[in-house]
Amino acid sequence: MKEFILSDLSETRNWAKLFAASLKAPVTVALHGDLGMGKSEIARTIIQTLKGQDTVVPSPTFTIVQNYDGISHFDLYRIEDKSELTEIGLPYAIANDITLIEWPEIAEDILPEDTIHIYLTQYEAGRKLVIK
Repeated sequence: MKEFILSDLSETRNWAKLFAASLKAPVTVALHGDLGMGKSEIARTIIQTLKGQDTVVPSPTFTIVQNYDGISHFDLYRIEDKSELTEIGLPYAIANDITLIEWPEIAEDILPEDTIHIYLTQYEAGRKLVIK
């Protein structure tokens, strides 16, 4: 377990850039935290670090998944039934891509044992980030 205190958005982005450099497919990263804790910002920074700063990275809240040639970004907030996970291609992405998953709780049964879990919580004016 590793813990980081990130005082602002700049520190969060810098941490995500360094973390991105360690990711090689296939790998799954599960991003946990309440609304507004920085899950999407971490995912966006990882994608832009690996695919280029000019890569447009919208939140997949309504599309559920965005693909970036070897990186899949899922937002499972609106998924209500586990059967939908196959329909949206999550098992395929897990097996082949760098897979970033926001709101991963509904997918716990299919996440690989070596999934990197990142937990974000409020800490003073910034965030505490815990990796398990």
